[in-house]
Amino acid sequence: MSLTRRATFSLGLFALGGQVLRPAYGATGQEVTPDGHRHKFTLHPDGFRLDQVPFQIRAGEMHPARIPREEWASRIAMAKAMGLNTISIYLIWNTLEKSPGDFDFQTERGNFPAFIQLCQDAGLWVFLRPGPYICGEWDLGGLPPYLLFEDAIPLRTRDPRFLDACKRYIAAVSASIRPYLASNGGPILMIQIENEYASFGNDTSYMAWVRETWIKNKIPGPFSTADGLPQLTEKRTILSGCAIGLDGENDISGAKIINSTDPIWISEAYPGWLTHWDEKKLAHVEFTYDFSEIVRKNLSFNLYVVHGGTNFGFGAGANAHQDGSGFQPVITSYDYDAPINEAGRPTTKYFAFRKILTNKRLSAIPAVPESPPMTKFEPVTAHRAGSLWDAPGSVVVRKNPVSRERALQQGQGMVLYRAVISAGMSGELTLPPVHDHARIFLQGDDIGTVSRIKPRDARIVIQASEQPRQLDIMIDTFGHIGYGAALGDRKGLEGPVFLGNKPLHDWTIIGFPLDDMQVSALHMLPDCDFKHGFLFKCHFDRPEKGGVYIDMSSWKKGYVWVNGHALGRFWDVGPQYRLFCPDSWMRSSNNEVLILDYHQEHPANIRGYQTLNDL
Repeated sequence: MSLTRRATFSLGLFALGGQVLRPAYGATGQEVTPDGHRHKFTLHPDGFRLDQVPFQIRAGEMHPARIPREEWASRIAMAKAMGLNTISIYLIWNTLEKSPGDFDFQTERGNFPAFIQLCQDAGLWVFLRPGPYICGEWDLGGLPPYLLFEDAIPLRTRDPRFLDACKRYIAAVSASIRPYLASNGGPILMIQIENEYASFGNDTSYMAWVRETWIKNKIPGPFSTADGLPQLTEKRTILSGCAIGLDGENDISGAKIINSTDPIWISEAYPGWLTHWDEKKLAHVEFTYDFSEIVRKNLSFNLYVVHGGTNFGFGAGANAHQDGSGFQPVITSYDYDAPINEAGRPTTKYFAFRKILTNKRLSAIPAVPESPPMTKFEPVTAHRAGSLWDAPGSVVVRKNPVSRERALQQGQGMVLYRAVISAGMSGELTLPPVHDHARIFLQGDDIGTVSRIKPRDARIVIQASEQPRQLDIMIDTFGHIGYGAALGDRKGLEGPVFLGNKPLHDWTIIGFPLDDMQVSALHMLPDCDFKHGFLFKCHFDRPEKGGVYIDMSSWKKGYVWVNGHALGRFWDVGPQYRLFCPDSWMRSSNNEVLILDYHQEHPANIRGYQTLNDL
């Protein structure tokens, strides 16, 4: 995804080299599909060839990490029934390697080889986008947070520490995808090198290193890059022998001045768009006419996205200006106003796109599958279930505050900074930059909030006292910035804190990672009388099978788990107020909901709806 997408789309489309590119057909007259036999996919100046026959990529993007494992097949089938012949997939590094060398390609939504196999079973090709960096509105652009645990590892560069981590990742992924290459009888036609690098840097030797590392691991390509045209024109981050993918462009003619020997295609066409917290409404894009022009001109394309899914747990990333200001965290829903909505159901846009592809008569398009069922439940009231403060994680002591990553080697969740104000000290409290949302307590009393998301001139003045007092700064975080020069922001506090003109030293730093281990401990907590950091529980019965949207509009800000599954973040600033819970994560009765709302002190209701909103 490129944040520099043009607001309006140019429609001066044309076929490369003046040729009209048609789908590749076999002896039966049907479009060639992955069939377990070896196929040869090649790049040519005027486009792509499959087994020496011109081939048009008609791809739609979806990400295994954003879709319930049990519903992968239905999402893939829905995309095929729209008329696509290829599924584009991001592999998200930080979902696959939790700590250096600890890879898991088998568990739940991390089993991307199984997803690729489902694509082949459905008769669809695959355009694989494994990074290492992906953006994708995902936490840290998909890079593992452990890269932030050490000082100053320059990301997306030839720094040896970054390259060593990339080398380990590429080697592990290569071993898993090698059998799925089209040249080995699988569905993978092409592999992307990095992602939108021209929006970050211009070191083509780094791009070349990434390609060469795949090749050394017996992944010979073919390869593609992907960039916004303005950035590509400025930085010229192209690699000879790679297809040139354009993001956010519906007209590829502008790229001909950059290169005339490698094929140019639309690597990301945007039928929808992302949404940030505190925006007025969920994003909506009208794209039917633009899509009809892309199809009419027989251009190879990838719809980003045909189905977005959900930023479950802590997956949602954030955007910001080049200097890190203007911080914009991404909402939990990744519905994206896509043709297939968050719950896997076809939209009006889906049927409009399907009609365009059907009228083109590219190949036989299967019937639209039955939509996944949705259900609802009546309001239920939560009850107090303990306090977050009663289940801390790691604890360290430092002279001055240090970021969550460097102090605790903690990549997600919340962090508490605690110090003692000596008797007689007073003045204005001055903090280093807050990443991202701090509530400040003096002897347990709330004395103010400092937010990176909604910054304001908040003066917190502490009067003198005859007794020492405890100062607590609890910081809730959003995802790491995943796009642009500010990539790699650390969370919490980094630097000295002053009261008046005197520094406060000797800080206790306490982690609340909100990982599976800690959440299991939270489930066991008794109720308590502590004023802040409340946990709430409730149970609901599901009247019938189907996914459900849990309405959190009566709550303030926090996290939700259902039967131990992390749905994601909620926040009363909107525009998202309902969190999607998949059918496969629920039981028919007694579904347990755990709510961490650090701002809510009194129980409220939740309710189940069938849609993300009422429109």
